[in-house]
Amino acid sequence: ALLSKLDVDKHINIEIELDELDLTSAESKATYAQIKEYVWNKFELKVPTLYIAQIKRKCGIELREHYNKSKKEKQIIPQCTPEKEEAIMDALRHFKMIE
Repeated sequence: ALLSKLDVDKHINIEIELDELDLTSAESKATYAQIKEYVWNKFELKVPTLYIAQIKRKCGIELREHYNKSKKEKQIIPQCTPEKEEAIMDALRHFKMIE
């Protein structure tokens, strides 16, 4: 594609090998459904989105504000078990969200 119409007789061609480029942050984001599916297929464990969010937060992965916040003053929030935490960590490494 020409960027200017000043001199159409002179132009350069550039070839970029896409496999030489690093993975972009957008390409390395897996959905919660993909993470759940990976964990189920590899470990046969069901992990709720709450646990995935807890582990993502623990790894410093930015999360959006969730829409279904509890209005209770004293809410009990279940914590992810070590077994499920390692399975989720494995999924995050698989999807290159962490190293």
